[in-house]
Amino acid sequence: MGLLTQEIKEFVKQAKLGFVATVCPDGTPNLSPKGTTTVWDDDHLVFADIHSPGTVTNLLVNPSIEINVVDVFTRKGYRFKGIGKVLSEGSLFDEVVTFYKNAGSTYIINHIVLVKVEQINPLLSPVYDTGVLENDVIKRWSDYWDSIYTKG
Repeated sequence: MGLLTQEIKEFVKQAKLGFVATVCPDGTPNLSPKGTTTVWDDDHLVFADIHSPGTVTNLLVNPSIEINVVDVFTRKGYRFKGIGKVLSEGSLFDEVVTFYKNAGSTYIINHIVLVKVEQINPLLSPVYDTGVLENDVIKRWSDYWDSIYTKG
């Protein structure tokens, strides 16, 4: 059994958006959101390179990667540290591309990044240190986003 528990897998599949950090050749960080982030198996996350030339270039030089997946309403999530492998051909590449196409993707997928998860740490907003309940956090952020997108 890998590091990815059923609970974590379900969370990532539901959240879908991962914030991917890589290291640029000059040592500076690169952070890029990936809306195709999902679980591949018990040990791997995966995302599609639809338009991620910086992320892919960085991984080819330094495969170290961290992906943060956070529920914006509960302010909870996970940090996944690992090693990214860029795939541009082969049976696994074809299998993952087919997975995305079957899920409805119409984008051209340039590469697949397969991330071997080596470490998982929970992410938890400090608001929970104050004794606030999850339902109250959800309401606060639901109200906030409703106010942003329902302005008349």
